[in-house]
Amino acid sequence: MQIRILGTAAGGGFPQWNCNCRNCRRQRSGELNVPSRTQSSIAVSDDGRDWVVCNVSPDIAQQIAANPALRNDSVLRGTAIGAIILTDSQIDHCAGLLSLREGCPHDVWCTPEVYDDLTEGFPVFTLLQHWNGGLRHHALTPEQPFTVKVCPALRFTAIPLLSNAPPYSRYRDRPLPGHNIALLVEDSRSGKRLFYAPGLGEPTPALLAWMRHADCLLLDGTLWTDDEMQTAGVGTHRGQEMGHLALGGEQGLLAMFSEMPAERKIVIHINNTNPILDDASPERRRLMQQGIEVSWDGMHIEL
Repeated sequence: MQIRILGTAAGGGFPQWNCNCRNCRRQRSGELNVPSRTQSSIAVSDDGRDWVVCNVSPDIAQQIAANPALRNDSVLRGTAIGAIILTDSQIDHCAGLLSLREGCPHDVWCTPEVYDDLTEGFPVFTLLQHWNGGLRHHALTPEQPFTVKVCPALRFTAIPLLSNAPPYSRYRDRPLPGHNIALLVEDSRSGKRLFYAPGLGEPTPALLAWMRHADCLLLDGTLWTDDEMQTAGVGTHRGQEMGHLALGGEQGLLAMFSEMPAERKIVIHINNTNPILDDASPERRRLMQQGIEVSWDGMHIEL
């Protein structure tokens, strides 16, 4: 299985276009010598030629341009993207579908709850019907494995998460089980497994059991502390209100990582306020000491 990390930032990217928090300000000035980041998305493949994109960020056009593996130069118009899977209906994970309108129709797998959000509150499916048929919806059911035609050796399983629905959703603050999922992706040839969860509000015993079967964990690294955005002065919401469990703290994701046997442990979906964006920060050093990697745009993983 091949995995391409297309984007690694939380909503707004890094630096965020309208943000002057410490990290964004220092990155723009050159004081913080780290690359910019586009919004979170990955692509997986069983042969390196055909790809399944998991979440379509608003930066998808830029991400395709930066990843030649996703292009298909043998056709007049087209890419190597053969399927799309959505883990939720958050704007930073689905707004890029609008940018893909010239390539419609696209096959999109998502839960009924996500489909409902994307036909009602943010009606992407409805809007794109006007472009060559738009999006072909394939319903997925949590904990029932499925495959997609373009990558037949990969088996996908959606795992329900405790998180939140988007701000525009009628289910905000009262989400249904299908509003947020993780993906377990298994290569049927090697048996290797990826567990991908860019949004994770609260671990459950059942979720931890799924994670223990993974060879590579690619997990939510949005915030270091639950009150990080409040402390930085750029927001009023706490992490768990938004559906993100912080990395730090006794009950944080960092502690959970330490209990997992996976060969590789990687964080993704990193907010612009998170101190781990600074390679020299104590928080970044703490991750490194525990063998936890910080993903970057363009990162390539092979399992």
